[in-house]
Amino acid sequence: MAKCWYANVGGAFDDITVAKSYHVITGKPGCVSGASVCAIYAGDCGPSPVSPLSSNILTYIADALGELVAQPQLPVGSKYFVYMKD
Repeated sequence: MAKCWYANVGGAFDDITVAKSYHVITGKPGCVSGASVCAIYAGDCGPSPVSPLSSNILTYIADALGELVAQPQLPVGSKYFVYMKD
């Protein structure tokens, strides 16, 4: 399944664990670290990612909120699936 970047659009969908809180974007996000979720890399490439979000993405979101940096951090050099912003 193809994967695309999705920006956290907030608004009426403030729950960052719900797929409809994200909207597909072209290109890689410009954010990396901060206190809130900026973007996720998830499957389907439709207007919103596949619902429900995968357990891996949910784990990366939880880790990102705890560490305030893009995730996953391990192993070193991993592709990030969750980016954060201020």
